[in-house]
Amino acid sequence: MSPRIREPHLAPPYDSILSGMLSFATLAETEETITRLENMRQRFLAASDKKGVEYCHQLALAGRQRAEMIARNRRVSAGKRIEKQEAALWFRIWLETPELFGDWLILRKASEDYQKLLKNN
Repeated sequence: MSPRIREPHLAPPYDSILSGMLSFATLAETEETITRLENMRQRFLAASDKKGVEYCHQLALAGRQRAEMIARNRRVSAGKRIEKQEAALWFRIWLETPELFGDWLILRKASEDYQKLLKNN
């Protein structure tokens, strides 16, 4: 089950385009979410739609904040907290350098730290 996420209010027509896009119950879902956000961001950029680009950033920021909140929650299992720390990192990297995120993620997944994270969860 995906964690509840308080998504930002999206004005029409963005509400129908972006609503429900944010999901990060697993790292695979986090990757899919960020990929969808990047695809939409690119679409909005191509259309010179600054509001659409901003909504993509707001959604990613909400995901990052929620992941960070879960990562700090001591009632959540240690393995899930570590996974949410990783998800928060992914959202942060995408927010800071969306153009580089795909390449960064390939390198991150190949890293020894990431491989250890997978083994411990």
